[in-house]
Amino acid sequence: MRIIWFRVRTALSAGGGDKGMSTSEYAMGTIAACAFAAVLYKVVTSEVVATALQSTIGKALDVPF
Repeated sequence: MRIIWFRVRTALSAGGGDKGMSTSEYAMGTIAACAFAAVLYKVVTSEVVATALQSTIGKALDVPF
């Protein structure tokens, strides 16, 4: 039992050597975030989404109280 516990503890602590990202990892993360933001902006500002939002807001405002 003691050997199993030692192996589990060693395996769990072996992967914790890195404390953070390197400069290249920050750069790749920034590029990926910018690309995602650009795609999201294009989707949100598309005519289909604008029409859907206008329709949804119009239906919500026309609800009788």
